[in-house]
Amino acid sequence: MEETTARGFAELREALASRTGTRPEDWFPVFKARYGMQVAFDAMRSVRGDGSVLTQLFTCCTAVDPIVVSGLRPRYADVGADTMGIDVAKVESMPLGSDEQVHAMVMQHTFGAIDEDSSRRLAALAGQMGALLVEDCAHCVTRMARDAAGWPLADISVHSFGVEKMLPTRFGGAIWVNPRLRERDAALDAETRGRLAALEQPSHHLDTVTKLYINENRVLSRLGGFGGRMRERLTASGWYEPPISDKERRGALEYEPMTVTPWIAQQAVAGISALDANENGRCAVVTMYREAFAGVDGLDVPAVAMDGEAQPLLRFPLFARDTEAAERIIAAVRQAGGYAERWYRPELFPGVTDPAAYGLDTLDRSTVPVSDRLVSTALCLPTELGEDAVRRVIDAVRAAV
Repeated sequence: MEETTARGFAELREALASRTGTRPEDWFPVFKARYGMQVAFDAMRSVRGDGSVLTQLFTCCTAVDPIVVSGLRPRYADVGADTMGIDVAKVESMPLGSDEQVHAMVMQHTFGAIDEDSSRRLAALAGQMGALLVEDCAHCVTRMARDAAGWPLADISVHSFGVEKMLPTRFGGAIWVNPRLRERDAALDAETRGRLAALEQPSHHLDTVTKLYINENRVLSRLGGFGGRMRERLTASGWYEPPISDKERRGALEYEPMTVTPWIAQQAVAGISALDANENGRCAVVTMYREAFAGVDGLDVPAVAMDGEAQPLLRFPLFARDTEAAERIIAAVRQAGGYAERWYRPELFPGVTDPAAYGLDTLDRSTVPVSDRLVSTALCLPTELGEDAVRRVIDAVRAAV
């Protein structure tokens, strides 16, 4: 059994390394990406002490939970409307205390849109501040921002195989540790790798629950309101693993960090092997959306989603005139058979129940005006549709604007 498990994990590392042009030994599988992030932040605090992490509000709460759980302080920088990621100029003007230790900056590729220019500028700024660059690739598994020579920019890159991500796995993720981190901070490199390598596998019960997930959802979705109540009961009894739990909306995580199970590793390898077809299909849909929505009055599309070659986005982002218009478009698209979503409204999606745990109670809202505007007007379109369905979605959007 141990030999089979080791072989499965080796295959997963090899698949990730082959896909990214990196080394297998720098990849570490985790049960969910959020737990891998926690390990990285735990290591930072262990080696460097108390401090803060610069991140953003236009994201999911599970991207900030690992910061909170590690005992570090989340600090929110405003985002750029054209990148949906941290605005480097806003970071440069943030009123950081003279004694504040910024341990890391989170570079999020929202919806899988990678902006190389802003990524490189953020990496340079992180280096100047002595902070690590933590790359959130949850929406673009195996795709990473790179420097001019083609090497990944991040010190630590976080990839997700989870629910509503690029792979059909539903669970799992991986952390990549840049081998160059050893040159910058040997103690932190060793601590991070040691903690990730020592992770234990999920319990037999949790292994079983993950395997049940797809069929559970199929059954529960057909039961209407009763299915929702059943999902709550199954969650409470430990027989359903929700994408985001109530606890995770309070600034906590459900489990201690874990690696993947052999089954998850096997599913992830299969998903990675099919990524070319997956990404090609999404690029074709993104191209159709770009052509349809270019210059449409009442719709804003971030430049990162429109410029250059089409990227294989997890979702295609649109920003309406106001919340009412965004909701109208979402309803029209769903009526046309495309599941439009509200990512990320409310902020720290799907919204937090303990704002103080995230430091929102002391946040100066005047410092995040772009984030507030994006949150209030956001919607995103599916990119895993056939051509006819895409055309129905486009027609629905244009009619509803």
